[in-house]
Amino acid sequence: MMAATNGLVHASAHKPLFTFGVIADVQYADIPDGRSFTGIPRYYRHSIDVLQRAVSAWNKQGAVKFSINFGDIVDGKCPKDKSLWAVQKVLGEFEKFPGPTYHMFGNHCLYNLPRSELVALLKMPTGSDRAYYDFSPCPEYRFVVLDAYDFSTLGWPRDHPVTAAATRLLEEKNPNADKNSPEGLVGVDQRFVMFNGAVGEEQLSWLSDVLRDASERRQNVVLCSHLPLDPVAASQVGLMWNYDEVMAVVRQYNCVKACFAGHDHKGGYSVDSHGVHHRTLEAALECPPGTSAFGHIEAYPDKLLLVGSDGMADTEMCFESSQ
Repeated sequence: MMAATNGLVHASAHKPLFTFGVIADVQYADIPDGRSFTGIPRYYRHSIDVLQRAVSAWNKQGAVKFSINFGDIVDGKCPKDKSLWAVQKVLGEFEKFPGPTYHMFGNHCLYNLPRSELVALLKMPTGSDRAYYDFSPCPEYRFVVLDAYDFSTLGWPRDHPVTAAATRLLEEKNPNADKNSPEGLVGVDQRFVMFNGAVGEEQLSWLSDVLRDASERRQNVVLCSHLPLDPVAASQVGLMWNYDEVMAVVRQYNCVKACFAGHDHKGGYSVDSHGVHHRTLEAALECPPGTSAFGHIEAYPDKLLLVGSDGMADTEMCFESSQ
């Protein structure tokens, strides 16, 4: 199932409860244009122009309450002596938006800086070095931001137990010498590559507690993750390692209405067998000069309406009735 082409989603007759901005995979770097490992053009310097246009559009729109950045704020090819400068430069553009911006880790963030430093730079509202959290912009809604690299080989010190355990998992699941290669892996097993990660056991338990509370409060929950959680809404090589475990927790409750992600730059959309919408957002990085990929989402009691720029498809996500 594909998202609607731009212009086909019509504004609702009712006023939304709130509106928020979205952008994914800016991956800024002050380097010449290049290509992905599959040959897709990448516009490293232009991506910050896309962000500038996004912030300008959100400010002009006037009703955008907050924004969400779906990870990969800078690119892994950024020279490491410029990593901090590049992150600060991109954050400076987000700060031109007067509302809060909620961030999450992407793999490219962790190629540049350690997670402990990023939590502080990205001002994650956790009160610790934890990188997952939730917030409620109004009584009817709860947003849950996952740390998709909680269990991974990225961002942790080399001698950290998580690094060792994640390395063992990759050795078991991926026979290639290059653990970023899915060669020989079939179907969803292609996800076991080094540029992905997983939600750890403690975070899974936390997620269950949050969703239980949201269910009791009869809130609509929006789940946000850099890594996609549904194999129909994204390339199988881009999935979270334990997307199935996360969705098993989600399905214990009836409150999660939509899961948003970045990472898979072409974007995608599906509705799973339990009626949960999965929307993978198109990347800012792969917009040719003069084009953009960002949007704003209007939240209603019974649906979410993504209104995208030219490179981000409009999507209307109507909720199934609660049982």
